[in-house]
Amino acid sequence: MHTLLDYDCVSLENHSISLLVTQSVGPRILSLRFNGGENIFAELPDFITERPDGERFYFHGGHRLWHAPENMPRTYAPDNHPVEIAQLENELSVTQPVEAETGIEKSIRISLVKDRPQVIVHHTLTNRSLWSIECAPWAITQLRTGGVAILPQSQQPHDVLPNRSLSLWAYTDIANPNVTWGNRFILVRSGMDDAFKVGFPNPRGWLAYWIEGTLFVKHAAFDPRAAYYDFGSSSECYCNGKFLELETLSPICKLEPGASITHTETWELHANVEFPADENAAQRIADLLGLE
Repeated sequence: MHTLLDYDCVSLENHSISLLVTQSVGPRILSLRFNGGENIFAELPDFITERPDGERFYFHGGHRLWHAPENMPRTYAPDNHPVEIAQLENELSVTQPVEAETGIEKSIRISLVKDRPQVIVHHTLTNRSLWSIECAPWAITQLRTGGVAILPQSQQPHDVLPNRSLSLWAYTDIANPNVTWGNRFILVRSGMDDAFKVGFPNPRGWLAYWIEGTLFVKHAAFDPRAAYYDFGSSSECYCNGKFLELETLSPICKLEPGASITHTETWELHANVEFPADENAAQRIADLLGLE
């Protein structure tokens, strides 16, 4: 058993990378790092949101599973109770008690690819209620500030019809100087004072975050025939002064009683990556790493 701040954690590691998954709350993956390196995830034990009923939701930091669409207080059902962790070789399965407010059970299965800096994360929602629920798994990674998010934009050609769309939240300032709105990539520099969020359909299927020479990449499948929440957003990026989030969503589904839906991400860590100062630098990174 390991500890991170005041959390009891279970470690999962190979020759390249290590993760810490907390048993105290969650499900949460609190740490991801190269062996001997720094945690790239945000550590937020005291960051909270207060619900209208006075209950507090603690973010804790790291990676979490929510269910879309975002709604207060439903989305912010407290998850401050211990979780069950089952451990197999190169794999952890983490299951939360059923949410009393929603009837949904959240679980995450984390697998390390042997001898590679790669993680496969399966996010599952199970309807334990007596009624059908419309929702979508929503995988959210909170990263520490000081870096740059790389958000790839669709390059699908079309002569007369649009090939890109963006969803902007009410608090998003499109004139924010920390954001570069490119034709191939949107670059978001973390640590901005005001909240910012953008979402978009992501047929390229990946998002990335650069910090101190390390590049974190997450991949998730995109279904062009499916409907997504937030005006069709399969990928989203949220940022404030304390963390930056890379988020992916599955298509909207109707979850019948007893049924489950799983949303899968694949994570990669890359070392000694150049700073994505502009679109050309981001393109060089994508080309070097084979990110289409």
